[in-house]
Amino acid sequence: MSDLSLRKIVIVGGGTAGWMAAAPLAQLFARAGARRPEIVLVESPDIGTIGVGEATLPPIRAYNKTLGLDEADFVRQTQGSFKLGIEFRDWGHVGNRFFHGFGDFGPAIEGRSPWQHWLRLQRSVADMPTYEDWSTPTVMARRNRFTLPEGGAPSAANAFSFAYHFDAGLYAAYLRDYAMQRGAQRIEGLIVDVELRPEDGFVAAVKLQDGRRIDGDLFIDCSGFRALLIGGAMQSPFEDWSELLPCNSAQAVPSERVEPLTPYTQSTARAAGWQWRIPLQHRTGNGHVYCSSFISDDEAAATLLAGLDSKALDTPRQLRFTTGRRKQGWVKNVVAIGLSSGFLEPLESTSIQLIMDAVGRLIQFLPDRNFKPHLAAEFNRLMARQYESIRDFIVLHYKVTARRDSELWRYCAAMPIPDSLAHQIELFRSTGRVAVLDPDSFAEPSWVSLFLGLGLRPEAYDPFVDLIDVQALLQHFVRLRQAITQTVAGMPDHADYIAKHAPAPRPVSPG
Repeated sequence: MSDLSLRKIVIVGGGTAGWMAAAPLAQLFARAGARRPEIVLVESPDIGTIGVGEATLPPIRAYNKTLGLDEADFVRQTQGSFKLGIEFRDWGHVGNRFFHGFGDFGPAIEGRSPWQHWLRLQRSVADMPTYEDWSTPTVMARRNRFTLPEGGAPSAANAFSFAYHFDAGLYAAYLRDYAMQRGAQRIEGLIVDVELRPEDGFVAAVKLQDGRRIDGDLFIDCSGFRALLIGGAMQSPFEDWSELLPCNSAQAVPSERVEPLTPYTQSTARAAGWQWRIPLQHRTGNGHVYCSSFISDDEAAATLLAGLDSKALDTPRQLRFTTGRRKQGWVKNVVAIGLSSGFLEPLESTSIQLIMDAVGRLIQFLPDRNFKPHLAAEFNRLMARQYESIRDFIVLHYKVTARRDSELWRYCAAMPIPDSLAHQIELFRSTGRVAVLDPDSFAEPSWVSLFLGLGLRPEAYDPFVDLIDVQALLQHFVRLRQAITQTVAGMPDHADYIAKHAPAPRPVSPG
């Protein structure tokens, strides 16, 4: 360590964001011996966490692997299940049903994406099956099958990825134990004041209700919607996206476990928002995200409870939020991670992904005590690009719709959208091409799943695919579909796979 190396990192707030930041930092510095910087996390038991981020995206597997977590133990200890994607119901139009799976639609053909060839065939072949029949994770989800992808040559047995459902409180506790075993310290207390350095406005310390003063060099703001440091002390402006994403409320409630244990999240569009369903080993997580301008809280609760497929285990818990982001997530010596940096409704399970990527970028651009401003500038640039790309992907769900049956859907159909998303929609509508504007967000197959699932059919497709003999192409698709069907038929049931490899202990409350 140089004389300018960080001596103390203070994480303000626990929960999923706080401990997801603490765990890799503790691992990173575990080898530094006596010269390692202190890692201190301050959290108050009087301040609850949101705790509804139970669904994830496949990159969380890389995060867990970097920490060296044992997958079976992690799934057991968090009451977890596996996730192959999201089933959407009543989006686009009432009665619509499609799947956003974690995988492509088969191997590329002559360098062109397989769905481009499907676009050609579905115009010329009678009764051409849906494009989803060539998505291995979608076929697996339909049959409630799950197993890990097999190694070796590309095949139907490994043409998919997966993520997890888990209890967010148990996951935070799991990472807390991991981080503290590697030297991170936990301080319990309520922060009541922030002390700034008079010479440059950097945070010098946070002060607790009992009089303790916690100083540090780098402060990571994981204080949730309060944004205690980034919004309070640093005054980073909040960019409000409510005009694009008008939902501003949610109610969440657990219900009893239901069979079959589905390996996917479910999202059902409602008159004033949408309802989620997330299956865990010990219960089902449910919630209703809605716009309070179009429905009362009592009506929203009634909609949520009426849409459950099992007995509620509690009364609905009320949440309020404003969609948007901090214009700068890193200001001076404060880095915001999690809800303090911004919020996007959990329609595509991106909350934990944004935490994970912010932590990864902080480690990538980890400063010394000079805090060179270009490190913060690059962190802010990448986070802004990712937030905006995910925002556009979520707005797409609401915008490409034939629904006009309620005030929300009429508003969404008429609302202006960002030029970036308008370009992506029109590029696909007119040419069948996909513009991926952020390589760190959703890839081409995800955009295709949403475009086609919502009913957007391109006026044209890539003319290159016309160069391939149509009969040979059709035979290829038939063989591939048969291979997927046969492979999935040999996979175990999702619940049976969990019972054999990662059965959870009796439920416990997160400590």
